[in-house]
Amino acid sequence: MKPSPKADFLTAAAAITRRQLFQSTGMGLGGAALGSLLARDGLAASGVFHHPPRAKSVIYIHLVGAPSHLDLFDPKPELAKRNGELCPEHMFEGKRLAFIRSRPRLMGTPPDDAFAFKRCGQSGAPISNLMPHLQGVADELCFIRTLHTDQFNHAPAQLFLLTGFGRFGRPSVGSWINYGIGSPNENLPGFVVLVTGQVLGAGNSAWGSGFLPTIHQGIEFRSRGDPVLFLSNPAGVSPADRREVVDTVNDLNRLRLADIGDPEIATRIGQYEMAYRMQTSVPELMSISDEPAAVHERYGTEPGKTSFANNCLLARRLVERGVRFVQLFDEGWDHHGNVFGLLPKKAREVDRPIAALISDLKERGLLDDTLVVWSAEFGRTPMAQGENGNGTPSKAGRDHHKEAFTVWMAGGGTRGGYIHGQTDELGYSVVEDGVHVHDLNATLLHLLGIDHERLTYRYQGRQFRLTDIHGHVVERVLA
Repeated sequence: MKPSPKADFLTAAAAITRRQLFQSTGMGLGGAALGSLLARDGLAASGVFHHPPRAKSVIYIHLVGAPSHLDLFDPKPELAKRNGELCPEHMFEGKRLAFIRSRPRLMGTPPDDAFAFKRCGQSGAPISNLMPHLQGVADELCFIRTLHTDQFNHAPAQLFLLTGFGRFGRPSVGSWINYGIGSPNENLPGFVVLVTGQVLGAGNSAWGSGFLPTIHQGIEFRSRGDPVLFLSNPAGVSPADRREVVDTVNDLNRLRLADIGDPEIATRIGQYEMAYRMQTSVPELMSISDEPAAVHERYGTEPGKTSFANNCLLARRLVERGVRFVQLFDEGWDHHGNVFGLLPKKAREVDRPIAALISDLKERGLLDDTLVVWSAEFGRTPMAQGENGNGTPSKAGRDHHKEAFTVWMAGGGTRGGYIHGQTDELGYSVVEDGVHVHDLNATLLHLLGIDHERLTYRYQGRQFRLTDIHGHVVERVLA
């Protein structure tokens, strides 16, 4: 089937969803993709979500390497009491651990005041003193203490969390959302990525579009220099010259698209147009020096530098402008050794800006429809990796732990001041209300008005979705 003429397509696009159109047009897919770019069709643009959304935007924070949830959000007095004992056999025998090879000792949180847990807010949620600013917004946080995953090494676990599959090739959660409901801002990408430190082991597949058209992949913004490479015009090229080049190239691309119907040509057309519009919108967005001094003090930002704090402030500015999905990656949380020496520094780097972000969103009336997520690819073991010194913490660390760990959400229709699920007294296993990664992703989509079982894409002969053939919405975390 050949693509419909553009005018006919745009008339039809208002009446049907993107997925229905893809399934009905065959080789008209290229025309559908072009129509999507021009008409901004899809669930959100047509006002037809699967159900009323609670969140309009997501700020998804991923701590690369996985922080020790046991020392931040899930206190275990019994583990501290038994610090230095050999772990029970069932926690080691027959288990696959990333680096621990002989039966290890238990390792509790140090008794120092700096590591002590405080019950915070009206909810009484326990949060470590390593994160004093986050303690101040405890009643906005919805903790899930029983997340578990299928993967126990970094890159596969990152892919599993963020794409629903432990190997390369699947679309990321931000790409699925960008595909499903698009973005209300035509001058900025619907999916923006901000990175501090080294890129995670999964690489840019963590924000890639997989088998979806590449128009839906995340766009990485840099905090120094041109936010996006080659965004600025070369010397001697005026905005009018650039407009003429874009128009001419896209006229040729449209002819080719009409001829062969390749959706990647539609992606190229959209990228040219978006890049042209971004030349005006992005520099203004990235100029955080325009923010009042009180805002910089609150976040701990330093204009002109690359920092996690700057990225948190940029995330707020992005969702203010209608960007649908903002993903922040912060590297440096893989504490196989000296966890108690390294964890405080990393906690200080993120504590203040994340708390500021939540408070700032709330004061601006944005938190109700912005979902903030704290995530990691897995947790850390209650057993020491390396000798923890006969009950005295030393330079030992914590190994990878996939059986149970903590994530939290704030705003966007979640239940603030709530703790979901319970782990055992040593923090090793789920004993109540386990939540699988697929359940977390189903819940995230649900908050955006998307039924995770209905957001699908046909590829290699079958329908794919973010949650594969699994996943249940965790109803009790919803407000």
